[in-house]
Amino acid sequence: MSRITVDIDLNRVEGDLEFQLDIEDGIVVDARCIGTLYRGFEQLLIGRAPRDALVITPRVCGICGTAHLYAATAALENLAGIVPTAHAAHVRNLCLMAETLQSDLRQSFLFFTPDFCHASYADHPLAADIAAAFAPFKGSIVRGTLQATRELLGIVAIFGGQWPHSTYMLPGGITQPANARRLLDARGIIAATRQWFEQAVLAGSLDEWLGLDSAEALFRWQAAEPARQRSALGLFNGFAREIGLQRIGQGTGHLLSYGVNLQPGNGLSLPAGFFNADTQQVEGLNHHQINEHVRHSWFLPYEGGRHPWEGETIPHHQPGTDRYTWAKAPRYGDKVVQTGPLAELRIAGEALITELLHQEGDNTWLRQFARLRRAAWLLRAMEQTVRELKGVLDQPHFVDPKIEQWPDGECYGLVEAARGALGHWVRIRKGVIDKYQIVTPTAWNASPRDSAGRHGHWEQSIIGLPVANPDDPLEIGHIVRSHDPCLVCTVHFIGQSRKHHFNV
Repeated sequence: MSRITVDIDLNRVEGDLEFQLDIEDGIVVDARCIGTLYRGFEQLLIGRAPRDALVITPRVCGICGTAHLYAATAALENLAGIVPTAHAAHVRNLCLMAETLQSDLRQSFLFFTPDFCHASYADHPLAADIAAAFAPFKGSIVRGTLQATRELLGIVAIFGGQWPHSTYMLPGGITQPANARRLLDARGIIAATRQWFEQAVLAGSLDEWLGLDSAEALFRWQAAEPARQRSALGLFNGFAREIGLQRIGQGTGHLLSYGVNLQPGNGLSLPAGFFNADTQQVEGLNHHQINEHVRHSWFLPYEGGRHPWEGETIPHHQPGTDRYTWAKAPRYGDKVVQTGPLAELRIAGEALITELLHQEGDNTWLRQFARLRRAAWLLRAMEQTVRELKGVLDQPHFVDPKIEQWPDGECYGLVEAARGALGHWVRIRKGVIDKYQIVTPTAWNASPRDSAGRHGHWEQSIIGLPVANPDDPLEIGHIVRSHDPCLVCTVHFIGQSRKHHFNV
């Protein structure tokens, strides 16, 4: 067995990530996913006033600030039994969907598909079409994505004043109401985005595409029109499947989603749940099943897994041991899970995703395809939300809970961020924050081994992978990027002596 000693810089995505790989006879036989950065946001919040979380936690991430604000607000509402108004709920959901949609589009066409322009694919029959569409800064789809997503984020600015790091949600509602002008502006942005998506990404009708409910229907629809085969979706599907991305990247089959769009009355547009791969059944979500392990993490040790209310985040760097990351290892019961668009849509019972997952299992192509499928669903859901918001403009956007000192207790807020299940767990004592624990989607996907030695999902998805060129493991780049990794600043594979940049 030989240890790979290669650094590959994947700096298109956010995060500080290293992979140590053991390769034997061209096959990855072990993998260690290493989060290299300790930030300490949870420790920063201890001793602060509960509402301080509404200003601090949106700065955890420069991409998912709306999701963190939503989770922090929902946690405090959970503690005090506050139900936001319908007016506020629709504005919150609309802004979160805008943030998620822009992330899905940018991840797909600015981070994932540029790898198709790698020199190793230069002789592929589709290479010229791929470059014309996806070449960084030059491709037609890349340029269109930049324009469309800049406009989309305007929706958050319309209702929240700024993006990123907005702070317009608060327990009981939002800081400013929607009005006819803001709705008109938002509707115009959504309509323009849908038009671009239908023309450039689908080369067809959004409603017709969302109506496809089987793999046979999908590929028949795509082949029916030459323009669809040259669209962003057609090129992605055709190229990705020709190079075999549907055959690599399978990790854990267990899926987790916290549900989408909290509705007035506390219902959800898409349900929360846990997909048990052993039984092939969706089970109701029980947040008490969530626990975090630190056996292989650089934190003060404790035995087994602990629920976030009982967990600790006390840094304790121990180089030279079998601990190897600043990431914890979240588990659902004793199950390693993955989260993201694939989990979200499968748990919701979306027919096409359900069939594809059943036929081919989770894989690199399907995870990325599910992200584009979700993007279409988000566009239609945003249109519906604007219509529903118009009907409640005369209702209050905020109801003051009149809380001078927050009661002691434990609370939590769960949302679906762009990358999947995001949870904030909070304990209040004597009117201040006594404990704050955040479990991000990437923590689920990029977790290290747990107390029982079970590898995390990313580690599982790479172990067993044939690597054609250890100095340039393009296959691993495809797998990792299909999860939209978010670990703060840059992503790279590390070794000991040589460095190869992976930028196209």
